[in-house]
Amino acid sequence: MNKNQKDKPIVIGVTGGSGSGKTSVSQAIYNYFPGKSIMMLEQDSYYKNQDHLSFEERLKTNYDHPFAFDTDLLISHLHDLLNYKSINKPVYDYTRHTRSDETILQEPKEVIILEGILILEDARLRDLMDIKVYVDTDDDIRIIRRIKRDIEERGRTLDNVIEQYLSVVKPMHSQFIEPTKKYADIIIPEGGRNQVAIDLMTTKIHTIFQERSL
Repeated sequence: MNKNQKDKPIVIGVTGGSGSGKTSVSQAIYNYFPGKSIMMLEQDSYYKNQDHLSFEERLKTNYDHPFAFDTDLLISHLHDLLNYKSINKPVYDYTRHTRSDETILQEPKEVIILEGILILEDARLRDLMDIKVYVDTDDDIRIIRRIKRDIEERGRTLDNVIEQYLSVVKPMHSQFIEPTKKYADIIIPEGGRNQVAIDLMTTKIHTIFQERSL
């Protein structure tokens, strides 16, 4: 696909703590444009391969630390997408706590929504984003959402979720995620419930699509 430099894909980064509603915001924006040249790229797909570790060692992985991610691969894939090249997006197997052998073929799009807890932590990633969004939600709401999600969708126990939150999630949020708020162009309180903020984002993207169709 031949594109002029001015038609380089737009990258919108959406971040926030676990349970903040960043996925809901990203999904709401994406769903607003059915049939348009827009895609989602989740940082969670880029957890490091852990095949070299025993299952017991994998269980100890701190998934809220920057070292848990294969950021170099994510950056490489973003560069490919920005040059209108397709990628083979990795798939993470949460039951085995390592990367799956499968990949997903992702074709390039004009708008890329990059979503994840630590996407603003690395300057190299930040430099690839045109719009940086931080979803800011109260800690009490975030832990309640996480408890509900992990029990219903991931088969965790209440004690396990609370212990992980207090020992890993909360301190990592304070150390690595919350400080990245300063890099955001837009801060959205209350995540997916903030329809005004979502409307503003979709209006901006709609303008981008209109300008490119001229």
